[in-house]
Amino acid sequence: MWVILLLVAWAAAFLTCGRLCLAAAAAGQAPERAPDGARPQTLTLYEAAFLAGGPHRVTDLALVTMGRQHRLLLAHTGWATVVDPVGRDELERSVITAIGPEGQSPVPAVRTAHAAADAVRALADRLTAAGLAVPAPARTHMSAAVRQVRAACLLIVVTGATAVLLTPPEAHQGQVAAWFSLPLLLTGACLAIARIEVHPYTSWASPAGQELLGRISTGLPGRRLRAPRGGAGDPGDDAGLLTALAIRGRRALADPELRSALSATLRDHRC
Repeated sequence: MWVILLLVAWAAAFLTCGRLCLAAAAAGQAPERAPDGARPQTLTLYEAAFLAGGPHRVTDLALVTMGRQHRLLLAHTGWATVVDPVGRDELERSVITAIGPEGQSPVPAVRTAHAAADAVRALADRLTAAGLAVPAPARTHMSAAVRQVRAACLLIVVTGATAVLLTPPEAHQGQVAAWFSLPLLLTGACLAIARIEVHPYTSWASPAGQELLGRISTGLPGRRLRAPRGGAGDPGDDAGLLTALAIRGRRALADPELRSALSATLRDHRC
């Protein structure tokens, strides 16, 4: 009986580790370098937000920007209410559209709808073309492959424990456990290597994008964020707050009510 469980464990290890290797090879073949002179040396707030946290971070940045300018109300309960229905750029207009015709919507719903907006996709395409963002297919396949290897680890542990329990004490339970440790070692090593070698491809920013973000976050000269394209204007005194939000997310916000508004979940609104 334990031999069948061992075969299941080995099959899970080989299949998932093989898929992870294929996904890593495909991601490594994707072009990371834009043509000479095509890669920007500075980022807008929206671009930095996308590279650091993806579409949801872009939505949070737009909501907070509009809220600080009193063109939108963010309640600590997690509701967004439109005050000024005229957005100053495409991303703000798409946020207003995501909120809906009633002018009020839960922030999690706005975040989900805005992630699929044309303006966000255009932003992602522009950063991908510049070699700063990981292509969506590569990131999706890599993340899925890593999750499957983790699931295989859990399956090996479960099948190994089951096999040991089903084996009589006099039938060398230690030897059975040793056999299951081999596929577990394979999947664990695969995850460890993936953490080092392919981790950049599971994030939003490519290695080049992560390097540029690192220069911004450490405050090196010449790497200041530019105002968003499309006429969003200079955030003025809020520049530091918005930059911190773009790079580090809502945990960088000192205002507890604002942080609570962005931390709300759809479950909170179903209760």
